[in-house]
Amino acid sequence: MTIRVLLADDQALVRAGFRSLLARSKDITVVGEAGDGDEAVRLAASTRPDVILMDIRMPGTDGITATRRILAEPGAAGCRVVILTTFDSDEHVFAALRAGASGFLTKEVEPAELRRAVAAVAAGDALLSPGVTRRVVEQFAHRQDLSPGADRRLDVLTARELEAVRLVALGLSNNEIAERLFISPLTAKTHITRAIAKLEVRDRVQLVILAYESGLVRPGGRPGTAAAR
Repeated sequence: MTIRVLLADDQALVRAGFRSLLARSKDITVVGEAGDGDEAVRLAASTRPDVILMDIRMPGTDGITATRRILAEPGAAGCRVVILTTFDSDEHVFAALRAGASGFLTKEVEPAELRRAVAAVAAGDALLSPGVTRRVVEQFAHRQDLSPGADRRLDVLTARELEAVRLVALGLSNNEIAERLFISPLTAKTHITRAIAKLEVRDRVQLVILAYESGLVRPGGRPGTAAAR
């Protein structure tokens, strides 16, 4: 299946470079190019891409705001956003994740890595290792007030699903979760998949953010109040 990609960057040369790199893959096609955030929002609605490569810093509407607007649309359920930036800072990573992005890459990414990243995100994977995700969220979680009602959202989970979510937030892989809970990796994956569906979050990254915002896990890897229920 061909992966439809939308490029959003205010520099034409950057867009041309990424288009050229992606064209080397037979499974990827670029369906549009946007020079600013507002145009990205319009093109996302008209082209329905699978993946958007979104620059953070653009004139007018920035990439993070555009990401939030795009993913808020009802028809964007299958769309994934990868944030591209020259600024490799945790602050930008966290802001992008909170906006709903599924990944983060710097513009110095290697060609093969870029194509693998697009394929991974299109397949529904998050483009950050569990350890990196945990580090980023943990660093900023202590600055955020707990989201009102976030802990109550976890009530829909079974005890085993809740424990799986807690371990995801601690940065464990499916195999590590399976080992910790004495279950098979497939069962661990099933628990996580069900938790994502029940909590109506986009992917594993958003699951981690909710775990911290709800108080299920606190900075430093400590169990929160929600974990004791």
